[in-house]
Amino acid sequence: MDIGTLRRGENSGRNGYQWLKRDLANGVFKPGEKLPVRQLQERYNLSTGPLREALSQLVAERWVSATSHKGFRVALQSLDELQDIYKARANLEVMIVRLAIERGNDAWEASALSHFHTLSKALEIDDHTCRWNAWDTRQQEFHSAIASGCNSKHLLQVRSYLLDQAERYRHLWLNCGDGSQTSLVTRCKEHSALLTAVLNRCPEEACELIRAHLLIQVASITDADLGRSANQRSE
Repeated sequence: MDIGTLRRGENSGRNGYQWLKRDLANGVFKPGEKLPVRQLQERYNLSTGPLREALSQLVAERWVSATSHKGFRVALQSLDELQDIYKARANLEVMIVRLAIERGNDAWEASALSHFHTLSKALEIDDHTCRWNAWDTRQQEFHSAIASGCNSKHLLQVRSYLLDQAERYRHLWLNCGDGSQTSLVTRCKEHSALLTAVLNRCPEEACELIRAHLLIQVASITDADLGRSANQRSE
């Protein structure tokens, strides 16, 4: 489905929220950029009420900022926030993986194996865009399959929140070239090593691997690029 499809009928606030959030995640709108209500209404085929509902939800989730009498803007980004989010993710993921290794059963192991097999098959897709989209979805499912073994609803809820916040920086990571075939092969080897450590019930090794796997994304984004994207639109 594309934006043209959305214009065929009145869109709901929920759908508007999903499409606007997707565009924000993909970098269609830049950090600090104004989000004129009238233009958004036309783009997403939304009336004022549903659009403001979508924007309000995105404000609550820190994807959008709202200023009295000045309307809405894309939330600014910063290197400090990027590092804070990913360090929090890494620390939480270490805790979750440790618990998953301790509590996970045979069905959990089978699920992790199955999801890794599906993930590795994404490398065989010829089209670059299709390959990346499949990889991106499947690698998230692979990590979630491992995390599910912790059997903690509250930890998984916090994990979901941090994943959502990290998504705001994903397009910066992709722009660094980490969506290339070579990069994906390297990432697949990292996933394979993590899976082996998990299945062998080696918590220290698995925790070290998952921490490095997450924090390497921070190193891929330069200070200058992130600083420009935030500061140029901070007025």
